[in-house]
Amino acid sequence: MTSQKQMKIVLQMVSGYGGEFKTWRLPEAKADAYSDMDLYVELAQLAEKGKIHALFMADTPALVNDLETNTPMHSMDPLIAMTSVARATSHIGLVGTFSTTFNEPYNLARHLKALDVISRGRVGWNAVTTSTPQTAANFGTHIANRAERYERAHEMIEAVQSLWGSWGEHAYKHDKETGHFADSSQIKPVHYQGQYLSTVGPLPIPPSEQGQPAIFQAGPSGEGIKLAGRFASGVYANPFTIEESREYREILRQSAVEHGRSADDINIFTGFMFTIADTREEALARRRQVMNFDPVETEQRLDYLSAMVGVNLKSLDVERPLPQGVREMLQAHWQDPRSPRAVELLKEGYSPMDTLAMGVINYHPVVVGTAKDVADFLQEWFESGATDGFSIVPDLAHDGVKRFVEEVVPILQERGIFHKDYEGATLRENLDLPYQYGLREED
Repeated sequence: MTSQKQMKIVLQMVSGYGGEFKTWRLPEAKADAYSDMDLYVELAQLAEKGKIHALFMADTPALVNDLETNTPMHSMDPLIAMTSVARATSHIGLVGTFSTTFNEPYNLARHLKALDVISRGRVGWNAVTTSTPQTAANFGTHIANRAERYERAHEMIEAVQSLWGSWGEHAYKHDKETGHFADSSQIKPVHYQGQYLSTVGPLPIPPSEQGQPAIFQAGPSGEGIKLAGRFASGVYANPFTIEESREYREILRQSAVEHGRSADDINIFTGFMFTIADTREEALARRRQVMNFDPVETEQRLDYLSAMVGVNLKSLDVERPLPQGVREMLQAHWQDPRSPRAVELLKEGYSPMDTLAMGVINYHPVVVGTAKDVADFLQEWFESGATDGFSIVPDLAHDGVKRFVEEVVPILQERGIFHKDYEGATLRENLDLPYQYGLREED
């Protein structure tokens, strides 16, 4: 085992397709992947073969995108997907998004702890407050203000962790000789009472091999940083530059310290998207093929790209490199952190259409190229201190996971920055997280 610090990688499962919502139309895609849980399990097993630390299943309990031509943003149900994967894998972690606003403590605590037990300690909870009006409408209510949502989130995690710890760590006897099934003196109600939530308990589920699920968080607001600093072991982040990511990581680490924890107790996972091919030209051609599936959307993206770089690109030949005089006029929009990358590519000689295909207006940084290009990007960000790891999103999961596992992972392992085997059997062991059972007593 190398003593060199190594990156951690989680795979975003999305809806079974990938991060680009038109890739389902590619010849190599499986058109009904959304409803094929067997494929979901196959992808999870492949990720485990590549020693990926965990699967991440985002979720919003509402329909939030147009399905006329796009694939869904999430799985049918993260709990069902996680359970299916849990029974077909043995080491890879299972992190699901569950709202702190549109759940109740007892139900959620029960679901997640039971899944943690049957997976032998591999579950994580990405706790998010949820702010979509469609979700509120589904639950017959409205979206509360940010302060109230985060106050409830603190209570939700407190209540859930209290319930998780309500069955004593040594209460489960199941001794057939003595007839002693459990020590009831160690199984106690929690009587949690907050401003927004209350629950009595206890939760009749023993601890898993890791004690209880680890907490994850997503959201860069001040309230989100406080929530992460108090509870989170991992944070999903969306920075576009190394400098931005390094600064955010330090803020999170300081927040952990302020809440009586070690700075190393919290890990940042930077969102990252990729398209891998044998050559950069082939990877770019695939992205262009996907763009061609929706010319109207591409026209809209050209308008957006024009605003990002301060030039009306549609007045020019968008299939050719910009004239030198126009390149000198390009100016990155100060409010969009993606703009410098767009300007850089246009000045390098990429046409506006190819620049779009390079993913400059995607939600995460994008690498379009070879496995080595992807590995180089990950290494640069990691070794610069910008992140502890990555939340990776292939353009199309059907072949993207395979190429990452078979081509990128060996490069990272050879460079000594990614592990060659799991450190243990639980999520906490594999992410080097401290043990916790019940609600942590703060200093």
